[in-house]
Amino acid sequence: MTPPAIIDLEASGFGRGSYPIEVGFVASDGSLFCSLIRPDPGWLHWDEQAQALHGISREVLCQHGKPALWVAQQMNQRLAGQTVFSDAWGHDYSWLARLFDAVDMVPSFRLEDLRTLLSQDEISHWQSTLEQVRAEQQLRRHRASSDALVLQLTLMRVKQLVLH
Repeated sequence: MTPPAIIDLEASGFGRGSYPIEVGFVASDGSLFCSLIRPDPGWLHWDEQAQALHGISREVLCQHGKPALWVAQQMNQRLAGQTVFSDAWGHDYSWLARLFDAVDMVPSFRLEDLRTLLSQDEISHWQSTLEQVRAEQQLRRHRASSDALVLQLTLMRVKQLVLH
């Protein structure tokens, strides 16, 4: 099985008014993309608990984030025509919509729920395998591209486990 493209987004918080602050994905060929997103002027919602989780301050976004238009263009260019999978489809879908709406663009790719790729047997192995892969990767930061890579590695390992 060829690994599918996996995407992960970090956001300013959850619920109404939240917006994407970082997007990362790993392509089928293993290449990674990650970018902080500079908040649009109308994106004001900020949740301190979310910041504690992802470790990215609004100040860092304003200083180092790329414009939303650039991020959307990069995503469309790199993911054109593909189906990209997310483990938090409901949240990621709304944050991607917010990003693309802000720059008056439409995604050139489809977003699907990662769970659609898993059988019931594979789901039963998911959490323990995810924890094992995270430990092996020894990630020091909670960032979108590394989270996407961990999800892709976990998916491939779970598929192998169930086959054997």
